Amino acid sequence: MAAPQSLLLPGLLDAEQVRATVRSILAEQRPDGAIPWFTGGHLDPWDHTEAAMALDAAGEHRAAERAYRWLAERQNPDGSWYAGYFGDGADPVDEVSNRSIETNFCAYLAVGLWHHQLATGDEQFLRQLWPTVRRALDFTVGLQLPGGPIAWRLDEDGTPVQEALLTGSASILHALRCGLAIADHLDEPQPDWELATGRLRHAVARHPERFLDKDRYSMDWYYPVLGSALRGPEALARIEADWSRFVVPGLGVRCVSDRPWVTGGESAELALALWAVGESERALTIVRWIHRQLRHQDGSYWTGYVFEDQAIWPEERTTWTAGALLLAVAALGGDPATVAVFGAAELPGGLSGDCC
Repeated sequence: MAAPQSLLLPGLLDAEQVRATVRSILAEQRPDGAIPWFTGGHLDPWDHTEAAMALDAAGEHRAAERAYRWLAERQNPDGSWYAGYFGDGADPVDEVSNRSIETNFCAYLAVGLWHHQLATGDEQFLRQLWPTVRRALDFTVGLQLPGGPIAWRLDEDGTPVQEALLTGSASILHALRCGLAIADHLDEPQPDWELATGRLRHAVARHPERFLDKDRYSMDWYYPVLGSALRGPEALARIEADWSRFVVPGLGVRCVSDRPWVTGGESAELALALWAVGESERALTIVRWIHRQLRHQDGSYWTGYVFEDQAIWPEERTTWTAGALLLAVAALGGDPATVAVFGAAELPGGLSGDCC
């Protein structure tokens, strides 16, 4: 396994360290392609996709392809996926552990598949999975609420909630833009997605009151930037406004503003958001903190650290934490596929939603 040049950060990650982190994800991937959080643990479709994207950034394209095929083989007839698989209490015959459905989990395959296409140029695989992506985004767009947000979940009985989360909708915006890029590439126009994307982008960027109040969570702070609703001066202003509330110097990013807990996933995602708006030095600083505080000797990364207790918590090393770190490093290192997907400069923007 050769470490791509884009994943090497002098003085931080050398080739063997990169290989160790990639091996830590591969070691958790099941023979059927599934990537749970850790051995014997839970899988959700969003984090599974993030780990697969990291494998593509590392050149492990066959492993990423198996991960995407796993999703295609388990898609529900309506285009969705369940929120959880393989968790505690799952019936040995039935791998589903949580039968609710979260819309941002369903949409995120579009981000992963476009990243895979840009990383591999595998047109045949893209065409094979296009119907899966189309069904997933049709399902997601079908749950758009008045004013543009996307309902964040369906309960286990199939009832959609009439509320939206800012983080989830910002992630769906990114997925829709990647889905439109796939549609353009395959010459398969999707006008409904274009309209939904414009309305959603306007809601995320201009109407926080249309979403549930989750202001305590750092993801609601940076996801409008990471999901590409905000860029340029507006994005920088948003980052600066709550920097001191969420960032713990030397450690990382709080998951929740009023808890002494920094988490690797949120920290790596903030680094990606910073990179996307031209703040590469600050992004690199965040990555250094994660690497120093949360890296395990085998190359995996702990989920979080409670700094008041000086304790790792929870005592689990998650594939998605390692995946988020690798994607942040890949963007900083100029990996073309990762730059294109998270930079978002060339992704279709949808129709204007300014009137909504």
